[in-house]
Formats: sequence, structure tokens, C-alpha cells
Amino acid sequence: MFLYNIGIFLYALAVRIVSPFNRKARKMIVGHKQTYKTLKEKVDKDAKYIWFHAASLGEFEQGRPIIEDIKRRYPEYKILLTFFSPSGYEVRKEYPLADIICYLPFDKKRNVKRFLKLVQPTMAIFIKYEFWYNFINQLYKRDIPSYMVSAIFRPDQMFFRWYGKRMRRILKLYKNICVQDQRSQDLLTSIGVSQSIICGDTRFDRVVDIKNQSKPLPLVEAFANKAASEGERILVMGSSWPKDEDVVFPYFNMATDLKLIIAPHEIDEAHLKYIEGNLRRPHIRYSQAIIENVCDYDCLIIDSFGLLSSIYRYGQIAYVGGGFGVGIHNIIEAAVYNVPVIFGPNFKKFLEAGDLVENGGGYSVSDPSAFRSLMDEFLQYEDTLKSAGLQAGNYVSSRTGVVKKVMQTISLS
Repeated sequence: MFLYNIGIFLYALAVRIVSPFNRKARKMIVGHKQTYKTLKEKVDKDAKYIWFHAASLGEFEQGRPIIEDIKRRYPEYKILLTFFSPSGYEVRKEYPLADIICYLPFDKKRNVKRFLKLVQPTMAIFIKYEFWYNFINQLYKRDIPSYMVSAIFRPDQMFFRWYGKRMRRILKLYKNICVQDQRSQDLLTSIGVSQSIICGDTRFDRVVDIKNQSKPLPLVEAFANKAASEGERILVMGSSWPKDEDVVFPYFNMATDLKLIIAPHEIDEAHLKYIEGNLRRPHIRYSQAIIENVCDYDCLIIDSFGLLSSIYRYGQIAYVGGGFGVGIHNIIEAAVYNVPVIFGPNFKKFLEAGDLVENGGGYSVSDPSAFRSLMDEFLQYEDTLKSAGLQAGNYVSSRTGVVKKVMQTISLS
């Protein structure tokens, strides 16, 4: 694993070099410096720790239902939660069900040994895409079981290429790998990895929990009720980027029977002004709206974090952004509300997106023309819209119960 270790060294060096000029890299470096201090101060030597690692916020949301189930059923265990990315750590560093939260050090042998000596976890649970060779290898050598949860594998990953033979060994060191689908299990079997079980994706359990716990948002509700009273539909646009907005806005600007709620992925002033500059109909920011005036506008711009998963329930159609970039954001948190979900063309790595397209609850568009044709159909034909929404909702509900399967796989006493 010489080349792997060289790669980790060079990656860590690159992060350090760019940190003075890059906010994300700078936060990572500062956070890493605090990790060992945090562990020395907070680790209870008499406690049993279950270590969860999530690369970022999305992976945390997949691990969260398991953390909550463990805390409910096994309160004698404490939870250590680590992140690799600042976008996860900064948002969830105060998560109340984790006893200790910190950054994961770079996967260097020295860091790994120091980290594990301080924590001495009972087990380790990695979420989805976490293949840190030195950490997994040391856990195995110390007879500490490690699990991968909500994992998904594709043929183009290095494990299944001719040059990935050495990295395959890491997969055999997990006690069990809980995969999302049959294809993932078949790929693992093809390279001699037998300790896998099909459990599904924990996000399905999570979005149902969010739906059941969601609280009303009076401003959004007033906006939605006004639209309903006038026979208008609402499109909820979540986690959007400029390329997504360039597809949607031309249609919205002309569709007088459609209202828009947009919660962009980035809510910095530059992006908000970009949105406002491209809207041709009356719009207002959520932070500036009040009950008395929110119904006077055709578009509500959500300039606050943490509301999107509850806002989807106020729409009849959802558009989820990211599909014109590296990949779509969370589409099932919209689909759970029985609404069809539209997204851009870059969705091939997302199992749920392909499934939704196949069953008629999800739709991929590649340009404004395709979006216009689809929206015209939804707005003209009530039965088509309702059927698509039900297909989306049924897809989500049929894939719940994942946490129970995962917990049956993890050995806790």
C-alpha cells in the first residue's frame, strides 16, 4: 500500500498548502489540530464507544437513524461522531445525540494509531463511501469490528478494475457491509467479498421520520394556501444551482398559473442577487416576508437553512438541483410527500433517481425545452400529476425498515 500512503501524504500536503487561500481547507486544518485535544479531554476511559464516521452532511443523515436507534435501545453506549468535510462538521458539531464530535485525521499510520489509542472504540461504523485503508486495517488488527452501512458499489470503482487488486483487501476487513442493492452485492461477490447483506438505504427511514416530525411553517403555509385558493400549482425548487435556475426560470417567468418556492443550495448574497436578477415576476425573500405581505408575491426565496425538508410538503411538483453539476441532491426528501421529482441529467450514480425514473415518479430534464414540455403536461393533466406523485411516494414507503435490518447485522450486547 505504498502508493496509497504516498497519495494520502500528498493530499494532506495539498490541503495544507491551499488552506491560506481556501476557507474549506482552512477549516479542515484548524479542525484537525483540535481533534486529539478534544479526544483527550472528552473520552471517558470507562465508557464503551461506538464510532461513527461520515464524510459529510449527506452521509451523516444516512447514519443518523442508526445513531438514534442505538441511543434509544442501548443507552449504555456512547457515540463518537467524526467528519472529514467541514460542510458536515460545521452544521452538525452540536448534534446532541453524539457524545463527542470531531474531525477525522488524515489516514496516516501515525494518526491512526494515536486516534485509536485515545478512543479504543467497541466498534466502528462507516457510512456509504468511506474506504480509509490504514484505519480499517488497524481496527481489524485490534479485533475491533468495523461495518459499512448504506454502501453502494459501481463497476467503474477501482475495486473492480485491474489496477484495484490491492485495494480490494480493505473490503475483506469489514465484519459486514450493508449494501443498498443486489448489484452492489453481486459486484462484491465477483471479487471474493462475501460478508455483505442487502439492507437498503437508511435515508428512506430518515425522510419518513422527518416527514412525521415536520412542523408547520406559517409564512410558507400562507403562501401555499393563497395559491391553492386561486387554483395555482406550486413548484418547490430545492438545493438549486445557477444552471438549474437557468432551466426553470424561463418557464416560471411565463407560467402565470404556477407559483415558485426556491431554496437554493447556496444562500450567499451573490447567489440570491443572481436569482432575483433572473426572476421576472414578483418575489420576496423569506427573511423579509411577513404574513401580511407574503401572499402578494409569486415567488418565495428561502434564504435560511434547515427548512427545505419541511417545505416540500407545500408543493405539488418538486425540482431538486445539482443534476447539472457533480450530481443531484436528496430527491427522496421531496418524493416522500407524494410529489413527482424533476432533476438534471447527472443522476447515474444515484440509485434512487434511476428507480424513480423507471417507475414514473422521477423525471430527468436536460434543457429548458424539456422542462417546459414536462411542466406543461403536469399542469394540463391532473391525473398525470397525481399518478406521478403517488408513484414517488410509494417508492419511498416501500423501502423503509432499513434501520431494523442494519441493527440485526450489528452485534451489540
